Amino acid sequence: MKRSLAFLLVAVLIVISVGTSAFAARPEFTSIVDVAIAVNSEGDFAGEFDTLIAAILEADPAVLDTLSGRGQFTVFAPTDDAFAALGLDEDNIDELDEDTLTQILLYHVARGRRDAESVLDSSRIRTLQGGFLMQEDGVLIDNLDRDAEIIVTDVPATNGIIHVIDAVVLPFAP
Repeated sequence: MKRSLAFLLVAVLIVISVGTSAFAARPEFTSIVDVAIAVNSEGDFAGEFDTLIAAILEADPAVLDTLSGRGQFTVFAPTDDAFAALGLDEDNIDELDEDTLTQILLYHVARGRRDAESVLDSSRIRTLQGGFLMQEDGVLIDNLDRDAEIIVTDVPATNGIIHVIDAVVLPFAP
């Protein structure tokens, strides 16, 4: 009996040890927001997402929670130049009211992890805002017939994927 109990105790300790090692070896969770901040701080796109990051922080906190959370999302991320074409930058993005900013940002997010092939295979993409983006040959077309070219694809995050676009798409006139 003592021998069986000792064996069981050793077996439990081995399972706990292996389980702890496996847990420690899991890759770190890097959200869409984490990736955007990292990309913005180094490499070819350093400083290209200051306005987008500021917009996420100014919008309804649910946007930040969603893009930092555990679901899977596809983000079409406008560059600073895209926001500048609308007269917006990180210093004045807060002049848009929270609801308008939130609706614009949610129009840039689709549910699910959609790589470039999936996006290009779709003619319509439903956004979290509730509207649709039309897609034609790597160009997104918004409700105002404005277009945004996808200029970088498949930037991975644990909770989704980012595609960089050269214009801000709008669900309505600002």
